[in-house]
Amino acid sequence: MALPTFQTPDRTLTLLQSNWATLLNPVLAQPIVQGQVLENVALVTGNNVVNHKLGRKLQGWWIVRQRGVAASFYDTQDSNPTPAVNLYLHSSAAVSVDIFVF
Repeated sequence: MALPTFQTPDRTLTLLQSNWATLLNPVLAQPIVQGQVLENVALVTGNNVVNHKLGRKLQGWWIVRQRGVAASFYDTQDSNPTPAVNLYLHSSAAVSVDIFVF
């Protein structure tokens, strides 16, 4: 993802666009900026395979909402054969969650 620039005969606008791109493109390139929330993911007790829908390798995740019961979570991404498609997540209880993936 990069800041779009527009061709213009206005030299000032061209310089502004260049400066903005220099400042913003490194921020926009961070995977966390391109993350998304997966809502109402039903997890079972034990191992779960969640399609993260990022279209690239998953960098990380957070549980941003947990419904119902207390549970703990950890991933098994180190042994995941499809990290560009799925998040392998272990849950200590059956619970519905929202997960921010990036």
